[in-house]
Amino acid sequence: MNKYRVEIPLKLPSLNDYVRICRANKQYANKFKQEYQQEIGLFLMKLPRFEKPIHITFTWIEANKKRDLDNVAFAKKFILDAMVKYKKLKDDNRKYVTGFTDKFLYSKENKVILDIEEVENEEK
Repeated sequence: MNKYRVEIPLKLPSLNDYVRICRANKQYANKFKQEYQQEIGLFLMKLPRFEKPIHITFTWIEANKKRDLDNVAFAKKFILDAMVKYKKLKDDNRKYVTGFTDKFLYSKENKVILDIEEVENEEK
């Protein structure tokens, strides 16, 4: 089983941030998402293209405890979509992403660490 780690040293938007933008301007909301996917994509470049299903452990490192955990973890949507856009995954459905785990830590700078593990395909 292969394991990979990538660090994304960004404060990614929370669900509340994204909902606020969607309500204000739907056209800008798509542009906002695309811009974050592009930034995330820069950090995904060193990853291989995953042919086997994967499980991802997201370690969310926040500078403080102001944001609710579910709002922080929402950013996995941006990350998984970027993995598909930059051809690291064929798709982010259940066939290719078997699950994920969220961990939360606190430090001076916001970032997220992805620990990606290839798993044996459970579908027959």
